Amino acid sequence: MRLKNLFLAVLIVAISSCHSSQKKTGEASKEITLAYVDGWAEGVAMTYLTKSILETEGYSVNLKRAAVDLVFASLANGDIDVFMDAWLPVTHKEKVAKFGDKLESLGTNIDQARIGLVVPTYVTISSIEELNSVADRFDRKIIGIEKGAGITAKTDLAIEEYNLNLEQMNSSGIAMLTELSKAIKNKEWIVVTGWAPHWKFGRFELKFLDDPRKVYGETEHVETYARKGFKEDDPFAANYFSNFHLTDAQIADLLAKMEDGADNKDAAAKAWIEQNKALVQSWLQKAE
Repeated sequence: MRLKNLFLAVLIVAISSCHSSQKKTGEASKEITLAYVDGWAEGVAMTYLTKSILETEGYSVNLKRAAVDLVFASLANGDIDVFMDAWLPVTHKEKVAKFGDKLESLGTNIDQARIGLVVPTYVTISSIEELNSVADRFDRKIIGIEKGAGITAKTDLAIEEYNLNLEQMNSSGIAMLTELSKAIKNKEWIVVTGWAPHWKFGRFELKFLDDPRKVYGETEHVETYARKGFKEDDPFAANYFSNFHLTDAQIADLLAKMEDGADNKDAAAKAWIEQNKALVQSWLQKAE
């Protein structure tokens, strides 16, 4: 009987300790669904980083990969909770406006961003206005990404505004990078739809073509958006996302680690967290 009572006492202590531990880690067993667009390096990196961070806080994190139009529609429907890669004020302006009060911004995570047409530095033109004069050097093609992307719509507009004799070829971000890498290896001329921050600017010598008509806008920033009501449903996570912010140097380092560890993004995220403990802890402390 004494052994039975002793066993029950130990069991009660263990359960109490477990509950105490869960409370310290932000109510373990909470679930959150994050979305990202495949091939959008900065969004993939920030999403996997956040997955690792929130899992240490007791969350069960589900990742959903989808085209950007489906991401925004799913946010509006409440099927996903958070998307960390909304580019404003130009790239995703129409997509955010389309769903209006069904979305809510959780704040800016990257201050400086840019979209436009990108070429290797050995290409001797410097402006979109010069493309027609050397269109044959590019096989009259602009290598783009998926059709639903904001930069794709802006490139269609650029073709119209500049009366370009080039056609946008759409596929995916990964396919675009494959074509870019192949062309640079052979020192061939290529023009792609590009954005920064992105690891390709660290790996290759690239430049944006000047855009005097400002079709692609000027400096952009990257925001985190959530479904309506997320702030009330999960104040801790909402505060975490509001505090999440990366400098140019920090996002560049994260992107480099993610690209180097592309086969294991979770491990790459954990390695970055290990080297940036104070920063990560500041995001979490402000969230509590």
